[in-house]
Amino acid sequence: MVLWLSLAGGAQRTQIAQEEMKQWLTYIASDALQGRQVFTEGLGLAGAYIADQLKSFGVAPGGDSGTYFQTVKVLGMRTRSNSSITVTANGATRTFKDGQGVTFPRNQGGKQTIEAAVEFVGYGLQFAPLNHDDYARRDMKGKIALYIGRGIRGMTAAHNRLINARARDAVERERALASIGPVAPAGRGRGAGPGGAAPAAGDGGNAAPPAGGAPAAPVAPAAAATNPAQRTDFQTARNVSLPVPPQITATDEFFEFLFAGSGYTYEALKALAAKQEPLPEIALRDVRITITVDAEYETVQTRLTRNVVGVVRGTDAKLRDTYVGLGAHYDHVGYQQFAPAGGGGVGAACAGQARTTPRPGDAINNGADDDGSGTVSLLAIARAFATGQKPKRSLMFVWHSGEEDGLHGSRYMADNPVLPLQQMVAMLNIDMVGRNRCDDQAQSNTVYVVGSERISTELHNVNEAANASLPRPLTLDYEYNDVADQESLYTRSDHYSYASKGVPVIFFTTGLHRDYHQVTDEVDKIEFGKMAHIAELIHATAMRVANLDHPPVRDFAGPRVGKGQTGPIL
Repeated sequence: MVLWLSLAGGAQRTQIAQEEMKQWLTYIASDALQGRQVFTEGLGLAGAYIADQLKSFGVAPGGDSGTYFQTVKVLGMRTRSNSSITVTANGATRTFKDGQGVTFPRNQGGKQTIEAAVEFVGYGLQFAPLNHDDYARRDMKGKIALYIGRGIRGMTAAHNRLINARARDAVERERALASIGPVAPAGRGRGAGPGGAAPAAGDGGNAAPPAGGAPAAPVAPAAAATNPAQRTDFQTARNVSLPVPPQITATDEFFEFLFAGSGYTYEALKALAAKQEPLPEIALRDVRITITVDAEYETVQTRLTRNVVGVVRGTDAKLRDTYVGLGAHYDHVGYQQFAPAGGGGVGAACAGQARTTPRPGDAINNGADDDGSGTVSLLAIARAFATGQKPKRSLMFVWHSGEEDGLHGSRYMADNPVLPLQQMVAMLNIDMVGRNRCDDQAQSNTVYVVGSERISTELHNVNEAANASLPRPLTLDYEYNDVADQESLYTRSDHYSYASKGVPVIFFTTGLHRDYHQVTDEVDKIEFGKMAHIAELIHATAMRVANLDHPPVRDFAGPRVGKGQTGPIL
């Protein structure tokens, strides 16, 4: 089956062919590629295959030195921290050094000093199902967010992703200068972030884990166990000299000093939080905080991987130096080293479903859906643009490496772009678009859209219009975009690296299923018709964005559509 893409003005039509997508995916998700784990031969073979296809389509190379590859450096780092927080409260001033009453993430970013007022935001949560919003009527810009506790009454362990994301949400969604929360519960470890805040995947702080939900693999753990010289505090593909908003853990001693003179003792507030009772509004008018970020980093280990990059040049002389980015990740998780854990996890999200019994002796996670489906969808879209009508703006196609290990490829590209990042008008990311959520056939026409309106309302509306223009529009579902989404998918794929830089993004996915990160994520379960249909939508959206006479307006209005909501924002 071939999907023909009708273009504006009756111009030339191009095609997205299911048969080609199946042919590509059969190789990408084959045992020959050994699960495409980062830093392995299998991933190298996959990258070379993608590059060969791009060359055959006539897509220009966009990587280093005229090649299709951008080398990504993943560094194992050791931190020596001289960071501190100085607090003035109740007429007294005290400095807390890192490790003495406060804890900074191991990856603290570049040196900086922040001096600002602090605002107590209670539990630091927004949770619509319980009508709870600690940020209602607050403007956090220019302030430091302070929160306590582990969650409101009615929240359970199923909401841990939301609870653990409070530090990140304060600085990224609410745009606070920094966040300070309580020490992580025992067992979460240093660098977990305030109140168990999710660390940057593979980065030791400041963002969410990758889509696998597992932390990035430690660098050379066996060697480090016997050789202290090889111990690393974190691994990253980011530029550690760039400042990042601090996300800090504090002990009871810190909070007791800060709340002195507020009219409330921290002991009393902590008792309320332990019972998940409502917390009082407290104006900390006489409290000032100075955060000094001063860390030195030593590179202990360097490993290399590669993004695959292709470019289709735009036709308009004035607009072709700006571009739309389209991305997917082509890595996966490699061999299954241990038997799958029972209960919980994604399996629990697909209630009552059992996984298919794996083939005897099968130990390779082939990742047909994750993210083989995005990989070949992006190939189909690149081919359609290279061989069909081209838009006014240029298009950059990037297959990111190391997403499963900590968004390494996209973080590196965002910090070291092959084209100027300020010229990127949007990033459209494709991750897991080959199945139905929990294999529910009622979702055969559904695609989940995440993040489309958070930075640019206009981009959201362009995508809605593109979908409406299709001969058979898809059902656009925004449940995973809801701030109450327990999976927190907005932070868990490569678009997030660009969104963190202020680039408007859309993340397309068909959701999780019982074979997620299992050896049973195989090609024979892919819905190729649906996958091609979604590729048609993304092609249409990219064409519209690339033909706008202006970049999509960045209004940074935040998340406004979620479960049960759809349609343009007027």
